[in-house]
Order: sequence, then C-alpha cells, then structure tokens
Amino acid sequence: MQESLAIIRTLSPASRRWLATAAFSVALGAAFWQAPQSPAAAFIAPPPPIDSQLPPLQQSEMLPGVARMAAAPSLAQLADGRIAASWVSGAENVREQEVIWFSTRDDHGWSEPYPVSTREETAGSIFAHIRQIDTPVLFQHGDLLHLWYTATSIGGHAGQTIIHTHSTDGGQRWQKPVRLQTTPFGNNGMLLGTPPLPLADGGIGLPASQRLFSHHGEWLRLDAQGRVLDKARLPLASAALQPAVFALDANRALAILRDGRQLRAAATDNGGQAWHAVDFPEMPNPDTPIALQRLPSGRLLLAGNTGEGRGTLALWLGDASATQWRQAHLVESAGDAAADFSEPSLLLARDGRIHLAYAWRRQGIRHLSFSEAWLDGEMR
Repeated sequence: MQESLAIIRTLSPASRRWLATAAFSVALGAAFWQAPQSPAAAFIAPPPPIDSQLPPLQQSEMLPGVARMAAAPSLAQLADGRIAASWVSGAENVREQEVIWFSTRDDHGWSEPYPVSTREETAGSIFAHIRQIDTPVLFQHGDLLHLWYTATSIGGHAGQTIIHTHSTDGGQRWQKPVRLQTTPFGNNGMLLGTPPLPLADGGIGLPASQRLFSHHGEWLRLDAQGRVLDKARLPLASAALQPAVFALDANRALAILRDGRQLRAAATDNGGQAWHAVDFPEMPNPDTPIALQRLPSGRLLLAGNTGEGRGTLALWLGDASATQWRQAHLVESAGDAAADFSEPSLLLARDGRIHLAYAWRRQGIRHLSFSEAWLDGEMR
C-alpha cells in the first residue's frame, strides 16, 4: 500500500486527476453492475407432446401500411388473446425517419397501427444522440408486455445499444424507454432478433449478439421487470449471430445461429449459465435472420431464407432434438430485383394456431396464420 502511495505522489497533478477520475468511473460502474441475488438458472420445461386438434388451415393478409418501407416484425400474444405485432417503418432509404409501430389483431382484423417510439423520443429518454432505431422484439410475460429494440448512435452495428420499455395495459401506454445495461459501461455493439424465453424463476432469457470487438451470440438473463441479472457468451469458432433458442428441459437448451452461408448451433446443460458449440445439420442460409418455434407435437418449426437469398422464404420442420430437418413449405419465391421476403417472426398462439410475420418486399408486413396439420400437408 505504501509503495502504491509513493508511486502516486510521483505523478504530475494532471496524471493524478486522470487516475482519480478513472478509479471513480470503475467504482461507479462496478456499483451499478451489482445484480441482486437470484435463484439458480433454469428453463421452463416444455409440455409433453400432444396432437393438435385443428384441421388444415391457412390464412394470409397484409398488416395495415403506414409508410413506404417496413421491416423487422415481431409477434406476441396478449393476455386477452389478441395477437400483437410491432415493426419498423418509415420513409424509403431514410433511416433517420424510422418509427416503431404497434398493432393488434382480434376476430375483426388488425387495428389501426400507432407509433410506440421514434428516434427523437428515444434520444430524449436516454440522453444520447440517436441516428436510427431498429429491430423491435415483443414479449408478453405475466402482466407486462415487454418491448426491446436497438438504437444506433454513431457508426453501424458497433454503435447499437439495446433499449427496453414495457406496457401494463396491452400496449395502449408505454413506459419511458431505458437503456438495457449489459455491462458496467453500457451495451454498445448489441444486436437483437429473436424472442426471449420465460425462465423458471419468473425471469426472462433474452437472446442477443455482440458486434463491437468480436461477433458472437449472447444469452442475457433478466428479471421479470427486464433488468439484467447475468449473461453468457455463446462460444462458436465462427462469427455466428442472432441466436434463436428453445428449451429441451429445465436445464438444457439449444440455440441456432446464422453464420455466413450456414446455420450453427450451441447448447447449454446448466440453465444457460454456460454454452458450448454442437453439431448441426447442414442447412444453407444467406446470412439472414431466422425464426424458431416449438410446436404442440414437440417438433420444431424454423422459418428463414433458403440458400438462394432473400427472394425465397421457406418453413422447415425438425424433430424435437433438432437433428433432422425437412423443408415443409415454400412461403415465397420470386426472382425479380425487388424480391425480399425476410426477417421472419414465429408465434404459437394458445389456440394452437401458428403465426408467421415477415417483411414483404420491404414495402409491408405480411402475416400468415396456419395449423400444424397444414404444415404436414404435401410440400408446395
């Protein structure tokens, strides 16, 4: 200790001021990052497989349009049974004018969309310059409807941070957005994409990606209010991003990630505290987002672009352990220059219907609802 004090005394006044400021910043960050004690990490085990009683059915529609460009839809089912959708829309090729919109669907159709957050509102809430907002993720958890999205200050993905807000009345009113604190010094370089999982302790597991210093997936453990308790890195040999996660039982889960032209996988055996790379069947992917959903039968449904690019969107069925897959339906396929059917979102409703939303030619959001029996029909 005395030696350390002697060294400090030899420093110039400017150096001592810099050292004091740095020490204060580290102490402040460490104090901020102290998370409350929480139970051991565990998933909610999936229910036993059952046969869906729904007949083959499929319905397709466009969500109400609000601007010339639309992308990045996310789906959730509200406590009252309505289906909710959130997406980004704005002027074509003008990222600064993008707005996060929200709409709900009942038996009469989709409601008139309204804006949840704008770039200016986000900037004012977190006291930072924000250049654009993107990638909303909806999740109904208990009485709270959560919404996460990304906000970019400077640069590209390296300048992205995760923003969180929530609603207690099904999306009519939203709390002031706050920055999700994933490290003592912020969460720059973060990327969202797929919905969370509910955890056994009442918390939430949020898949994310880090693109600041290295490209890798991350698993964020949150409490029921959306505050970060812990996080873990998904270690893969390549730069795999945007994990889509499903639970195998209370302790085990599998994450499927996109990586260049191929899908990769990581697994956990201890409730998400640590992850390791595992083999995954060869499934081409043009480095675009995927969506994943466990079905009532126990099988897995994956939505994503084929190896041909964003002009082809397909659905694949996989077994319960994700070791065998087959293409079940070709949702969209076009070869023109404007063909872009991407950024899918999947949701299993409580009535057994499956919902798919995706960006349709970047001009609007298309919504499909169908049954598991329709998936088992002849490939088309």
